[in-house]
Amino acid sequence: MTTNLHQRQQQQPPPLADPYPLSPRSPAATAHQNPAAAAALFKRSTLLVLLSLLIILGVLFPYSGNPNIFSSVVGRGGGSTDLKWREYTLSEAAAFVGKNGTVIVCAVSQPYLPFLNNWLISVARRGHHEKVLVIAEDYATLYRVNRKWPGHAVLVPPAPDAQTAHKFGSQGFFNFTSRRPRHLLNILELGYNVMYNDVDMVWVADPFPYLKGNHDVYFTDDMAAPLDHPHALPPPGKKGRTYICSCMVFLRPTDGAKLVMKKWIEELKDQPWSKTKKSNDQPAFNWALNKTADQVDLYLLPQAAFPSGGLYFKNQTWVQETKGMHVIIHNNYITGFEKKIKRFHEFGLWLVDDYINESPLGRL
Repeated sequence: MTTNLHQRQQQQPPPLADPYPLSPRSPAATAHQNPAAAAALFKRSTLLVLLSLLIILGVLFPYSGNPNIFSSVVGRGGGSTDLKWREYTLSEAAAFVGKNGTVIVCAVSQPYLPFLNNWLISVARRGHHEKVLVIAEDYATLYRVNRKWPGHAVLVPPAPDAQTAHKFGSQGFFNFTSRRPRHLLNILELGYNVMYNDVDMVWVADPFPYLKGNHDVYFTDDMAAPLDHPHALPPPGKKGRTYICSCMVFLRPTDGAKLVMKKWIEELKDQPWSKTKKSNDQPAFNWALNKTADQVDLYLLPQAAFPSGGLYFKNQTWVQETKGMHVIIHNNYITGFEKKIKRFHEFGLWLVDDYINESPLGRL
């Protein structure tokens, strides 16, 4: 794993010629006959030239206060500037991070970087962090991640508008999350297995042993009540569709998985956000699953291992009954950064404060 910034080698300036011509009556003529005087003259001349260079550099390249002003990011292919990452393609990024044919994906904008770090610590503890690809939803995130962890972030144009901490149910949140199935489909088309996670999750165990078999799509139930579903798609609820979580999905590069992603994209187009219907990407994902269930091999992951926040954080009796079975905890059923962080703190799942060195990004 490459985590260090690479510094440009500071080149030594070439020897500087004396800018002042010598003449028989110049002080240099005397210095030629007097070694001590020659040394003193050389020192003064060199000092004047260096001071002149510093003044010129200060005018042409004023210091901006950026401690990385002379730094360069070196990733695959030896690129050296942020321009490299602007031109970094999804296929290049997937080839760099893909291990055993699998890529782990999250989508992040700058306000969510603390949650990215917290999630990454938990993934690193299970030994799967090198598979992680951060889909940056703004250029600030793209550059910041790649400076710290070269090659592990990519931006799929066009970038959304300048990101803020979008509130769940807002149009900004919809615009942000509705890009998700397109990212996943693109990676499937490249031939990789792909796992998607929201970054308000924490891994407390390795999820990959649960991804057994050769099913097309693996997913979790978002219900807050204890359930004992089989692994098939649950029956529809009151709204005529299931309540599957779109925040933890594992896909194999099969025709069935690609069909679900394409249908998800279609459903999002058919159900756009409006002021009267403040939608998000999850209902469209459920409709896509429901409408393709007879054509796709679907697999529901066990609720005890992959509980929703509405169950894990609000039903301590159930948590005790299923102790030792939990794998990925999702901090949903709550909105707001501070509230999510406070809840993580209360349950010992906010890792950034004490274990920041375990993140491949380090302290941001």
